[in-house]
Amino acid sequence: MKNLSERILNIAPSLTVAVDTLAKKLKAEGKDIVSLGAGEPDWDTPLEVQNAGKAAIDEGKTRYTAPQGILEVREAVAEKLRRENGLEYAPEQIIMTSGAKHAVFNSLLAIINPGDEVIIPEPYWVTYPELVKLLGGVPVIVHTRVENDFQMSGEELAKAVTPKTKAVILNNPTNPTGTLYSEDVLQDIAKVIVENDLYAVSDEIYEHFSYSDSFRFKSLASFEGMLQRTLVINGLSKSHCMTGWRTGYVAAPKEIAKLIAKAQGQTTHHPSNIAQYAAEKALKMPLDIVYKMRDEFRNRRDFLYGKVSKVPGVSLRVPNGAFYLFADISKLFGKKTPAGKVISDSIEFCTYLLETVGLAIVPGSAFGREGYVRFSYAASMETLAAAAERFEKGVRALQ
Repeated sequence: MKNLSERILNIAPSLTVAVDTLAKKLKAEGKDIVSLGAGEPDWDTPLEVQNAGKAAIDEGKTRYTAPQGILEVREAVAEKLRRENGLEYAPEQIIMTSGAKHAVFNSLLAIINPGDEVIIPEPYWVTYPELVKLLGGVPVIVHTRVENDFQMSGEELAKAVTPKTKAVILNNPTNPTGTLYSEDVLQDIAKVIVENDLYAVSDEIYEHFSYSDSFRFKSLASFEGMLQRTLVINGLSKSHCMTGWRTGYVAAPKEIAKLIAKAQGQTTHHPSNIAQYAAEKALKMPLDIVYKMRDEFRNRRDFLYGKVSKVPGVSLRVPNGAFYLFADISKLFGKKTPAGKVISDSIEFCTYLLETVGLAIVPGSAFGREGYVRFSYAASMETLAAAAERFEKGVRALQ
């Protein structure tokens, strides 16, 4: 047999997907598993959104549409960006995608050539560096410090720039740390990007999940000189509990949007019409239900933080955005399990928890930061309570 694709062989599988898939498999086999692995709200898609999808089916809106997406839906995205973010985009600058992950891929596909460097602050969402590698680019990882709340500074960004640098990927609010980038830091980052004539891929999927009363979300594209060089990524998966609908979008400069539409026309063609019409309804709805969910997540964050922070050998900060706890478990390395195995890294620690207490969480190495683990608190209080109990039981059993 001839060789298979080295591009695919050389990228890592998504550990967050792997953990969630394994947890669901074990549950299906009858195992008692509590999973905080997936970043998936446990609320149902709003009924009005569900009905819009059903209506699309009933009305026969099931045929091919434009590769960049249905015009009315793109108009709704443009109005959302104008109303909520103060960003002016024409509908032809909006590309509808099969989720935000697909939007990130399309964006990188349009701007990356082999050998181009893309700067990514870590901890990072697991997919960013792998997509850069898949497209022949070179991920350049910037280590952030916990004392700076895991924010990459403009100075740190500037030091990472080389003549080969093409773009920067920024996620705000951030998965897995729950970091909220301050306006001052974003201003410094934007200045470096403009001065070095770089592109920015700004993943803003968690924009509505901020738990700080003093924080006001501001898109990276809104800073001076950034609109013409920023690809804004967003979607409805988190805000409107539409993870399975696969509805995302990218807002980009016109010439880049054309390239993305061209690529999408030769690959997926367009995302599901049914999901797009449902997304249109979600985009036009008041944000009351989103803020209600956000407030509930704040309560869940406080509950889980209160439990995990009391476990010996574990330290963590209070995250102010998204819906994840990122806990430092490095002091547990070197300890032995009841079976006598020495824990030496976060994967071994998470494997131990899954096998012994039936708890699924994600190792920090998946996000480029060894010595940590990620909990998702987008789950019911009952699930969080069970997870906290199992986590403490597993840690206390180490010797």
